[in-house]
Amino acid sequence: MKYTKLGNSDLKVSRICMGCMGFGDAKNGQHSWTVDEQHSREIIKRGLELGVNFFDTAIGYQSGTSEQYVGRALRDFTKRDEVVVATKFLPRTSDEIENGISGQQHIERMINKSLENLGMEYVDLYIYHMWDWNTPIYDILEGLSNVVKAGKARYTGISNCFAWQLAKANALAEKEGFVKFVSIQGHYNLIFREEEREMILLCNEDNIALTPYSALASGRLSRLPGETSKRAKEDAYAKFKYDATKEQDEIIIRRVAEVAEKHGVTMTEVSLAWLISKTTSPVVGATKLHHIEGAAKAVEFELTEEEMKYLEEPYVPHALAGVMAQNKPANKNEKHVWSTGSQKI
Repeated sequence: MKYTKLGNSDLKVSRICMGCMGFGDAKNGQHSWTVDEQHSREIIKRGLELGVNFFDTAIGYQSGTSEQYVGRALRDFTKRDEVVVATKFLPRTSDEIENGISGQQHIERMINKSLENLGMEYVDLYIYHMWDWNTPIYDILEGLSNVVKAGKARYTGISNCFAWQLAKANALAEKEGFVKFVSIQGHYNLIFREEEREMILLCNEDNIALTPYSALASGRLSRLPGETSKRAKEDAYAKFKYDATKEQDEIIIRRVAEVAEKHGVTMTEVSLAWLISKTTSPVVGATKLHHIEGAAKAVEFELTEEEMKYLEEPYVPHALAGVMAQNKPANKNEKHVWSTGSQKI
């Protein structure tokens, strides 16, 4: 395994981050394809054996049971200071808004519940899961700074945002003396490269770590077109993200297969090797042992410059999909308030 520094932090992370959305009690979550605690533990243990030290979960994954599974496994299989644990918090609920719960109070509630689920005193990276148009970013930044000051998180990150949102948030944080986001977890892979327009340029300029999700496009970049899996059959969200560009994407997927055959490696290794070369540490979901084993092998595999160009050449622009397609005010005429009081940016 290879390791690198996570942006402007002192966290040393493996070049692969284990995505834990697939862990948790399916009865308590939005996904039917998740794996139970026994199998989750086996996958986490194997990841640790392979040198993976970076684990990503969220309070919203299977009603917190993903956090619970991850926390128990890490306590049993490793030492706390030998792993980097990231989790995420959700926007305020309508009930919280109606009851006057502020963004700062909401974040305090969220981190306390996540730490309870994980059985930990702190997380290394606390991530703003998706943009909350109903809560001023000033309140979010102040709430996150309070969490860091209290020792409940070491650093903060953001997920599912546009480059302009990240740039303005960090500018406000610098102006007000709040903690800045050190990482961005966006949707990025070989068949969805819209992050290259602005986000990657911003992150390279400001040394913000890129830890993209959907690294294998919900499995599409790990198998030939026509092949399927339990998740592919049941994951309506993944279909929403990729089915509209199926014909375009299959050209790239077949090139991945061609390069993999040429080198005698898996499509997973080729797809992830491309992504690793572009980012800090891709978040790779695992629901089977061979998923994390293939991801670890990808760290050691390198593509030539010609192969990189060959894989990239067929790409055409894609429309925003998933969470990012919904990243806008409910009312198109609504303008987001960036601060509280008289100060705005």
